[in-house]
Amino acid sequence: MDESLVPMLKELRLPAFNDHHIALEEQATQSAWSYRTYLGKLCEQELARRYQSRISKWTHEARLPQAKSFDTFELQLLDPALQKKIIALRDNSQCALEADNVLLIGPSGVGKSHIAAALTRQLIEQGVRAKWLSATALVQHLQQAKQELDLMAAMTRFDKFRVVVIDDIGYVKKDDAETQVLFEFIAHRYESGSLIVTSNQPFSQWDQIFPDSLMTVAAIDRIIHHATILEIDKDSYRQANRKKQI
Repeated sequence: MDESLVPMLKELRLPAFNDHHIALEEQATQSAWSYRTYLGKLCEQELARRYQSRISKWTHEARLPQAKSFDTFELQLLDPALQKKIIALRDNSQCALEADNVLLIGPSGVGKSHIAAALTRQLIEQGVRAKWLSATALVQHLQQAKQELDLMAAMTRFDKFRVVVIDDIGYVKKDDAETQVLFEFIAHRYESGSLIVTSNQPFSQWDQIFPDSLMTVAAIDRIIHHATILEIDKDSYRQANRKKQI
């Protein structure tokens, strides 16, 4: 039986059972565990292994910017009220489960993308599947799909991600073809999946992104409905960090 156990565990795809069953058997003997306790300990190891494997896979597929996490961001440099909002988002994945959005607005260098990446990384660790894209990359992908008459299918393929990050939406050109597919994607995600959007332009300048006021208002309405808005309008994170070092 002992010789056939390892092949059976491999066939059943229970690698943690295979790695830990001998050590846990010795511990079970020493501590007089019941069979139920021994089996429970093995299951705990297997679940932990699968969790780590899933998180590793989801982190890889998310394509997050490297080295951008809360460990590498000095949150204390931001306004206390803003810190409180970010911490609330960091510690609770409920917003993603309820298809709520997060919008980060501010000039270049205030840490919008860093915060967005850190929040997304935290959500993945809490069991939320996510995808990071620059706005220009997303638009190019959707435009190609539209040319191939595959736009709806392309947007639907993102449905497996509870959260999609659109980074630097302000860099999308004010072009009918580009903004049309972007608007369709925002509308597709409305109340069905969360968006985390970063923008270096305030809402008053979003008419530079979309070609007409109706589309601009409709896009803003769909993003800010059920959304947490983080406005960073003081010294940029990089500037504050340089001042601290002087």
